[in-house]
Amino acid sequence: MYECEIQARLRDVNLGGHVDNVEAIRVLDEARIQLLRFAPMPDLSGERPGLMGRVPDGIPELVGAQRIDYHAEMRWVPFQPFLVRMWVSHVGGSSFSIASELRVVADHPPALVAETSLVLWDHSAAAPWRMSDEVRADLAAYAGPPVELRERPSVR
Repeated sequence: MYECEIQARLRDVNLGGHVDNVEAIRVLDEARIQLLRFAPMPDLSGERPGLMGRVPDGIPELVGAQRIDYHAEMRWVPFQPFLVRMWVSHVGGSSFSIASELRVVADHPPALVAETSLVLWDHSAAAPWRMSDEVRADLAAYAGPPVELRERPSVR
């Protein structure tokens, strides 16, 4: 599990005085970049840090899908960072999913939970990049269960 703080900014607030949903996604994106590019990886001495440290250059991760459930209003508090917890909840052949929780206060339940699916994309081949065993092992270092998302109501 990876945990980090993302500093709240005044621009995160909408006219209603709470954190705008688009800015909440920005916070998740910043935290995900930290996890993928800078998270400590004990087996990567001398190599690039982060979960993507052993992915070749030219293979970015692209967001394929994102599902977010908002559980509580997030009020902006000056100098109070957002608290983000992330882990890998699924690994496929060329894709993986990151589960996320965002809190505004450490001892409160998450204000939102999210599941983001990412595809590793090979620009030179214009196709998904199949993960190596080393990349799979790195992702497994941060493995955890999927987040619980609300059931979608049936449409009649």
